[in-house]
Amino acid sequence: MAKKQFSRADRISEQMQRELADIIRTELKDPRVGWVTITGVDVTRDYSHAKVFYTLMTSSDLDTTQHALERAAGFLRSEVARRIKLFTVPQLHFVYDHSIERGVHMTQLINQVAQDDAASRVDDDNTDAPAQD
Repeated sequence: MAKKQFSRADRISEQMQRELADIIRTELKDPRVGWVTITGVDVTRDYSHAKVFYTLMTSSDLDTTQHALERAAGFLRSEVARRIKLFTVPQLHFVYDHSIERGVHMTQLINQVAQDDAASRVDDDNTDAPAQD
């Protein structure tokens, strides 16, 4: 079995994801940033930019959270620089990750189809039964 190769950018992305999650959880004091979960980080090949994907675990206002994260980007970048030794620490760009919402929506649709199908089978079974006098 061949070893799976990870590029340096992949390793940096994973480390940045862990560090950013920890920094946001323990050191970021902005109350506008509620329960943010970092779902992924994509670093460009030249390590100059990083897209930081996040979701909200509460019903916080998305625009307010986005603005707060953008305002905190400099602080977060400097904290990452202290924790990870890189020649260039990427500029952080925050992107809301809709994948969890889409997943929940798809699950709801699948459950609805399954319920409709089960109800249809019950109706078919009731109409196929011979009438008893």
